Amino acid sequence: MSLINISNLTFSYDSCYENIFQNASFQMDTNWKLGLIGRNGRGKTTLLKLLLGMYPYSGSISSNVSFEYFPYEIENKERDTLEIIEDMIPDLELWKLKRELSLLELPEEVLYRSFSTLSNGEQTKVLLAALFMKEEAFLLIDEPTNHLDLRGREIVGNYLNSKRGFILVSHDRFFLNQCTDHILSINKADIEIQKGNFSTWQLNKDRMDQFELAENEKLKKEIKNLTEASKRTAKWSDQVESTKNGSLLSGIKPDKGYIGHKAAKMMKRSKTIEARMEKSIEDKSKLLKNLETVESLAIKPVSYHKSKLAEAIDLFVVYDERKIMDPISFSVSAGDRIAIKGQNGSGKSSILKLILGEEIEYRGNYHTGSGLIISYVPQDTSFLQGDLRTFAREESIDESLFKAILRKLDFSRTQFDKDLREFSAGQKKKVLIAKSLCQEAHLYIWDEPLNYIDVISRMQIEELILQYRPTMIFVEHDRCFIRNIATAQITLTK
Repeated sequence: MSLINISNLTFSYDSCYENIFQNASFQMDTNWKLGLIGRNGRGKTTLLKLLLGMYPYSGSISSNVSFEYFPYEIENKERDTLEIIEDMIPDLELWKLKRELSLLELPEEVLYRSFSTLSNGEQTKVLLAALFMKEEAFLLIDEPTNHLDLRGREIVGNYLNSKRGFILVSHDRFFLNQCTDHILSINKADIEIQKGNFSTWQLNKDRMDQFELAENEKLKKEIKNLTEASKRTAKWSDQVESTKNGSLLSGIKPDKGYIGHKAAKMMKRSKTIEARMEKSIEDKSKLLKNLETVESLAIKPVSYHKSKLAEAIDLFVVYDERKIMDPISFSVSAGDRIAIKGQNGSGKSSILKLILGEEIEYRGNYHTGSGLIISYVPQDTSFLQGDLRTFAREESIDESLFKAILRKLDFSRTQFDKDLREFSAGQKKKVLIAKSLCQEAHLYIWDEPLNYIDVISRMQIEELILQYRPTMIFVEHDRCFIRNIATAQITLTK
């Protein structure tokens, strides 16, 4: 066991107006299984890169361990996988590597294939197995689940749970619960570490938020009462002064001792009220700094003139005359929220494209209702470029509403002036979701919408869907999202 000490860490990018980190200090144990969470743009990946020494910073980061980053960058993916791993680990013991692959339910033959021929999920597993063989290293694992299906996430989650000595960035609540024992959260005002998994952290966070909200209300009332008391004291002071003047004018000699005593009492009372008010204001200023304001979103579903929007009977997708999935039958009725599940490559995206009206070769029967308006969120965000105003105009959506939704999804106003190409992966996904929320549609089709989206925003989106109950078909690998949202599930097999 050793410690990683971070003291007074301050960092900002040259292009940023504000610091990403400001005098942050905390300590990590290299024996922990540490989940790193925070809203998009808060600096999770930046923190990992600072630990790797990739950027200059002020403050100090001290430890006696080396750091390894996932995903590991492969220069030539056409080489055999084993050759690539041997470059990563010169003193490789093959039997140990095969043991790790077995734990990840990968066959040994992947080692003797070109790395480029491996699926994204297989590449993720191979690189994790290799990096965990560097036993003296502390691993910095940045969003490993993005290319994993539900089964893949379960396997990798179990694998990580059997290890220790890593920081894991993930927005998947089920996955974090599966394999972490501490949570490091980058909050609005500070950074904190708690023992336990994500559910423990969320429970504690909710309790603290409720306590601080109650304390805030109590202090607001107290400050209001003290302000009124201060005004009454000032009024009494004026009355004493007027009594003094009135006595002189009437020719009656005032009792200066009495008036002086009364004035002194009022002064003492005024000072006490002032001190209490300052203390209450100071206490109030310490509250709610880390309260995540999760404002409600809105969606614009449109009623369809028929109860059934689409139907498939014995449908399967064909690629190069080859059936890539077993036949399925389903219907989509108003209010349905259907999750399409299946291993990577089982045809999930192909089914969505078919519903969207794209040219997909298939067998069986499929039809959609006439005049069906669909709002679509694709997986890919690489096409995004230009500013938000131009994007809104090209997509024929209301710019003010579009930006208001992005603000609720934790975009800062400075973000609005940037080119979309400069956005983080999570921010690009939020742009596509915000666009979809601005569109009036009968059916919402979302293809892995939550990739890179932070946990708080995921819960916002869940609340939105449960409130407005739009008709949806979606592909998603977040178990919690599926459990909370789906009214029905279609599982593709092959």
